[in-house]
Amino acid sequence: MKKDIEFNVNDRKVQLSVDGNQTLLDLLREELNLTGTKKGCDHGDCGACTVLMDGHPVNSCLVLALEVEGKNITTIEGLAQGNKLHPVQQAFVDNNAIQCGFCTPGMILTAVALLEENANPTDEEIRWYLQGNLCRCTGYKKIIQAIRTVAAESNRQ
Repeated sequence: MKKDIEFNVNDRKVQLSVDGNQTLLDLLREELNLTGTKKGCDHGDCGACTVLMDGHPVNSCLVLALEVEGKNITTIEGLAQGNKLHPVQQAFVDNNAIQCGFCTPGMILTAVALLEENANPTDEEIRWYLQGNLCRCTGYKKIIQAIRTVAAESNRQ
């Protein structure tokens, strides 16, 4: 049985009918064509499907679509402003913190949430915050450096 829900995705109001067992991940990818959110493990272990729900990182594979009623969802597609990348996205590019790119959307969204919560995190705090996001290519050194770069820049302003 389907239920009507209404929520915001990337500052756009969405109204849909969803199945009770449909995940937010499947809704984003299959119904809204927001394929930047990656389907990795489908068990909440890898972080590839991370999106922001009301500003907090969540594994969209573990969130039922019904749970997003009235919520604000931000995907990787919602960060850039036109052709201008979000500072965290730009820092990942500038610091070569991207290799295959599969984990990148989840890493970036998690980093955005971290920096909103703590504008000047230590390396240890960055590692702790990213612990649910796995990368098999770059290692974490360049990812941590990218986040540190954004933090340093925001602290100079």
